[in-house]
Amino acid sequence: MGDIRQSLLPRDVLSAAKELLYHLDIYICNLVQSGRQPPQVDSKTLELVEEFILHAPKDRNTPTRRMSALQELQLLEIMCSCFQEQSRDTVRQLMFSALFNLQGNQADESRMALLSKLVSMAIAVGRVPILECAATWLQRTHRVYCVRLAQVLVDDYCSMVPGSVPTLQNIHSASPRFCCQFITAVTTLYDLTSEELSPPLELLQMIVSWIQDDPRLVLITFLNTPLSGNQPISSLDVTPLGGLMRWCIKAPLAYRSDKKQALSSGGCESEQEVGPLFSALHLSVLQVLMLLPTILNEKGLYGRLALLQMEALAALVSDLSRLLDQADKHTHLSSADVHTLSQLALDRLAQALQVSMASGALLCSREDLRAICSRLPHNNLLQLVLSGPVMYYNNIHTPPLAFSPHAAHSPITSHPTHPTHPTHPTHPTHPMTPTHPTLPTHPAHTPHAPLATHPSAHPQYPAQPFMTGMPFPYRPSH
Repeated sequence: MGDIRQSLLPRDVLSAAKELLYHLDIYICNLVQSGRQPPQVDSKTLELVEEFILHAPKDRNTPTRRMSALQELQLLEIMCSCFQEQSRDTVRQLMFSALFNLQGNQADESRMALLSKLVSMAIAVGRVPILECAATWLQRTHRVYCVRLAQVLVDDYCSMVPGSVPTLQNIHSASPRFCCQFITAVTTLYDLTSEELSPPLELLQMIVSWIQDDPRLVLITFLNTPLSGNQPISSLDVTPLGGLMRWCIKAPLAYRSDKKQALSSGGCESEQEVGPLFSALHLSVLQVLMLLPTILNEKGLYGRLALLQMEALAALVSDLSRLLDQADKHTHLSSADVHTLSQLALDRLAQALQVSMASGALLCSREDLRAICSRLPHNNLLQLVLSGPVMYYNNIHTPPLAFSPHAAHSPITSHPTHPTHPTHPTHPTHPMTPTHPTLPTHPAHTPHAPLATHPSAHPQYPAQPFMTGMPFPYRPSH
């Protein structure tokens, strides 16, 4: 395509860009039809894209070409039509890569600016082919740039234009792949380390509703992507589960760590809305984790692929430890409030760890887990998880152990080193205590005399088994 440069130079900026897109489409179609593997756009074509679409000067003697705001809008409309009319996904993906794959040069800033505007417009006018291409771009690009794109979209639809949130919410049905990648990007962007890095209320409401409507949404990238062992560490996670888990666990302390935040934009009313949202999100994340054993077994990855990394878990525990240390220093919270919020955060951590390990999303031993959590204050449920019969792997290639959540595939057997004693019939059982009703009682022991009953500390929570193939008995705390 290098020979068309001379024909593009006399044209105005919009006409030249439109003509180049037309030739680029033809060039990539011929490239795909040639059967060359892998099909790769040559460097001269990429230089034309930078010069006539991104307007990066070819050399110092070439005057910089600029588009007006109206011309740029017209170019975006032309691009939307170009991708919409091209029926072959391979051609669309190659064209999108030629336009927006980062090259590590000065044109990358122009690429990011044009890409952000194009994706924002595609959301507004429902151009699914562009959203599908953008989903692939988010999978392959350094997370720093993925976060930048997510920030622009949040600003456009949750901050700048009132009432535009429903438009963004429609991507759930328009392009689930893009929606999944968008959730992963925003959970990477908003890490709850400051007020500015806390997700806006509208965004939080949207994500909660998406996952409640379709829990498998957060697994779409994992389900549809061939995974390899050399996944770039700089790319986004293959699922947003880790980021969502981080939100839920840190939220009780992070959202109340600054009195100024509690009083800003909605005050107490906003804070009262946020608590139940994170509680509902926490429950949804646990329910998604409960889907994993069957999925991992079908893929032959149970015990061989960790969707949650130990490094990310260690970073989360470190952040939580810091928040717990800081909580006592905030004078606007009473000591009772601090204790309640701290225990809520630790409860959520314990629940997430238990279900993650039992579902095969987190592969680690109890010893590793105790080492990571050693600095955290005491919490009854966390202590139970660290010392109780949690599923763990000494070697990632071992088969599922006896304490497996999917009893239909792996029958539960008694643990040889932990004989089971009969439960007192009148003693109330805490709802979060993992009981194993199918394990045989030891014949050498006789039942104790019934203990005097005492009022339960939580009478509204009936006793339920923890992991026996029944629905997860977690009740969100507010």
